[in-house]
Amino acid sequence: MPLFSANEAAAANVPPIPSLMATTLTLLFLFALAVTLTLRLWLATRQIRHVRAHRHAVPAEFVGEIALSDHQKAADYTITKTRLGMINALVDTALIVALTLGGGLEWLWQLSAKLFDGDISRGLALVAGVTLVSGLVSLPFSIVSTFGIEARYGFNKITPRLFITDLMRGLVLSAALGLPILALVLWLMAKMGSAWWLWVWLAWTGISLLMLVIYPTVIAPLFNKFSPLDDASLKERIEALLSRTGFASRGVFVMDGSKRSSHGNAYFTGFGAAKRIVFFDTLLKQLSPAEIEAVLAHELGHFKLKHITQRMVLTFALSLGFLFVLGLLIDAQWFYLGLGVDTPSTAMALVLFFMAMPAFTFPLTPLSSLMSRRHEYQADAFAAQETDAGELIHALTKLYRDNASTLTPDPLHSAFYDSHPPAALRIAQLKGARP
Repeated sequence: MPLFSANEAAAANVPPIPSLMATTLTLLFLFALAVTLTLRLWLATRQIRHVRAHRHAVPAEFVGEIALSDHQKAADYTITKTRLGMINALVDTALIVALTLGGGLEWLWQLSAKLFDGDISRGLALVAGVTLVSGLVSLPFSIVSTFGIEARYGFNKITPRLFITDLMRGLVLSAALGLPILALVLWLMAKMGSAWWLWVWLAWTGISLLMLVIYPTVIAPLFNKFSPLDDASLKERIEALLSRTGFASRGVFVMDGSKRSSHGNAYFTGFGAAKRIVFFDTLLKQLSPAEIEAVLAHELGHFKLKHITQRMVLTFALSLGFLFVLGLLIDAQWFYLGLGVDTPSTAMALVLFFMAMPAFTFPLTPLSSLMSRRHEYQADAFAAQETDAGELIHALTKLYRDNASTLTPDPLHSAFYDSHPPAALRIAQLKGARP
């Protein structure tokens, strides 16, 4: 039983407990947003200063391998992207405040209620409205990044027509897949009682695994063309690597990444027996066959060392925890009031929680980055065992150069954000692994 009823609290000049908790949440939310924004801007400022300070000389480890002009290009590219990221951080924070405490979500919900009948339909409209607003706000940054920064530094290959086509395809695909999944989630939240969060988690986990299976053959081909690798000698080399590492896949494919960007990459896609190996066509032009084999060995290392499985398990565990916390908050009036919403609903609870959560979890980003960098070192060590470490060093050096990746990131910025170790540390580790 509460210590005060609402009337007693008013008579005693003491705010009701829900009001106190709502006010506390508002203050905590604003504090978390301020801390997150300050961290993002401070780290970005450090990155710019550090990269600029080391712009005029190639690091000793790369002298003779990377020209000063390429090093300076990478520095300028990094600084330019970081500055845009700072503006993006300010706009993102302003948008979150406008949608929550500024009343934007409440307005969208009231509009949805006027246009649609039924909680699920209104919920779908709310999420679609938030997605549309967020997309419109982020679109100028995407345009500037693609046709400004990427084009200025010689990386952009995408045409305005293809850019718009990709955007439209993405919207249609998101609606075709996302709306039915969201409808299922809202239905489970409404029908499964207090344990709804467990049912939602089971459904989300199953759908995520299914998407991993169908992505290579159903979704990815909507955006890119995938052709079987036709270089016989390279294919033979790759098949020999797969054989001695005991890795089975559904084939080796080349993706037409060059129609959008000159950046090179390679990756695995799919899940279980549906795994595919994919090379960007740009990568095949950048590297020699021995270097490609070494890069592939690194990627194989992630699978053989169970890194992919570990990340999936961690993701699923965290999602279960987040949904459990949302289950505790969903019926609390102060949760909605504290984030600027007067009308509770299951859809609003989802939107509020996943909009507010990043502000509170952002300071934990270095933990994820640390785990990822450890995995990268381990995958490099695996590649050095299965192939020539020198070839991987050469490949990485070319990729750092051709992708304009800075060789001199700020150590703190790198420790906070980077999923891969800094170039100098990674190369030094590989040199130690050479026979």
